[in-house]
Amino acid sequence: MAGARKNAPPREDVLAAAMRMIAERGLEQLTMAALGREVGMSSGHLLYYFHSKDELLLQALEWSEGRLGAERGRLLTRSTATARERVDAYVDLYVPDGHRDPHWTLWLEVWNRSQNADDEARDRQAAIEGVWHRDLVAVIAEGVSRGEFRRVDPDRFAARLRALLDGFSIHVAIGLRGTDRTQVLGHVREFIDEGLLADA
Repeated sequence: MAGARKNAPPREDVLAAAMRMIAERGLEQLTMAALGREVGMSSGHLLYYFHSKDELLLQALEWSEGRLGAERGRLLTRSTATARERVDAYVDLYVPDGHRDPHWTLWLEVWNRSQNADDEARDRQAAIEGVWHRDLVAVIAEGVSRGEFRRVDPDRFAARLRALLDGFSIHVAIGLRGTDRTQVLGHVREFIDEGLLADA
């Protein structure tokens, strides 16, 4: 077993393969045995590294969020963009690309499994949510301080906007009829216009 562990693919390669499988085949096809075949490991070796499918899914989400976080940071720190342009970029990144978006499919599964998760797993999920929230609060606060947005409580507005984004994003990710990405972006931008730009 020690030799097999020594030749195991890097953790990031396993997580990337899991995300590819979700994108190509759906979450229901992501079993430890199928993932093991994909990366040349036995399901036993995968369990040695990840201990459970729940942990594998949470680590895959953290890895995916790390990549999204880097992109979000790049978009939100553009010095040439207005606060509104950066909020729009945040929204574009947040909303799923469409039905069965792999990142959102994974999020929904982790959320569902979190009903029985331990405190440590819940803390890790909260950390992911917290970064998204803090980044949005910072952009809104900057827009308020520069007079681009009307005077709102940035934390409160960000909480309401993220709740709206979560609800609409779930509709897009599960393929709810009558709700697509374009419609969602329109609704969200109208909410932003009414909440941040009125009386600015």
